[in-house]
Amino acid sequence: MSPLPADPRLADFQTIPVIDIDPLLHGNAAARRAVANTLGHAAREVGFFQMVGHGIDDSLRHGLITQAKRFFAQSTDAKMQRYIGHYHHHRGYVPPGEESPDPTKPDMKEAFDLAFELPANDPDVVAGTPLLGPNPWPALDGFRAPVAAYYDAVYQVGRALMGGFALALGLEEQQLLRHVTKPPSQLRLIHYPYNPDAQDAQGIGAHTDYECFTLLLPTAPGLEVMNGAGEWIDVPFREDALVVNIGDMLEIWSNGEFVATSHRVRKVKEERYSFPLFFACDYHTEVAPLPALVKRHGQANYASLKAGDHLYAQTIQTFRYLRERLAKGDITLPEGAREVGSLGQHGKHKEQQNEAPKR
Repeated sequence: MSPLPADPRLADFQTIPVIDIDPLLHGNAAARRAVANTLGHAAREVGFFQMVGHGIDDSLRHGLITQAKRFFAQSTDAKMQRYIGHYHHHRGYVPPGEESPDPTKPDMKEAFDLAFELPANDPDVVAGTPLLGPNPWPALDGFRAPVAAYYDAVYQVGRALMGGFALALGLEEQQLLRHVTKPPSQLRLIHYPYNPDAQDAQGIGAHTDYECFTLLLPTAPGLEVMNGAGEWIDVPFREDALVVNIGDMLEIWSNGEFVATSHRVRKVKEERYSFPLFFACDYHTEVAPLPALVKRHGQANYASLKAGDHLYAQTIQTFRYLRERLAKGDITLPEGAREVGSLGQHGKHKEQQNEAPKR
């Protein structure tokens, strides 16, 4: 396994492609393969695209947004009743400053995190597998049903996309979906409060996503993507689109054909909301470059890792309450845990900075 050089494919993109996935959802095999080819081009050359034709109607989107506004409009005391630190499977309310990809720069946002719903008697939950379990739904009448309905709808779109990505890699359509049965796929309800004094504060710091890919419903502009030249490219806001980006797991599976691209939310003053669904594979999945791609490329460019352990390790290093548990010895990092931001394009830029001659 040798280190990857800077990827010249990403150096020049200046726009984010728009892809209509309706034929992937409703078309025949030829139509699905045609969309898959378009997905593959975006995944290789940009790592990001805007997705239309996804079938998630306005009522589902509006229901989610309405309930998020209701939740975040509550008092801090009411929201803290579902504080994420009260639970052992990383779900609940995330107050401002709790999360930071860079521990020296806390993110200026609040969130409510939920994920794939599993009952308390599920064998993996009983075994104490991190990140798996039931959701701690807020005590707000009418909150759960519309939020759960949106989760179910976007999760099914994610399954279709996973099939499309498999086709784009020359695999069977269902090959990767065999590893998606009860994944820790997290939906985040994120609120960026209005702050008239915001000058240099970031919304979310530059990072790549840890899972296979992300499906983002934004409500305003602000997302930026880094190209291979280190330039920040704006993702235009489209009310009818979900923004999709490749994550660490799919980059590894593809042996680097697909790239997890660095992105951030630029510094803002206005209030807005954002709803990413981080589409993951099952916790115990061993993710390694797929044999067909290793053969195609002549070598494996990545070491294998356990999907859930990687996600858990990155989460521990990113959230204050988990770093505190780690320091107390209440939890430990999984074996082979990687530093935050060490994969994807973000990792490549870090490597280049570390290798640059010091003056």
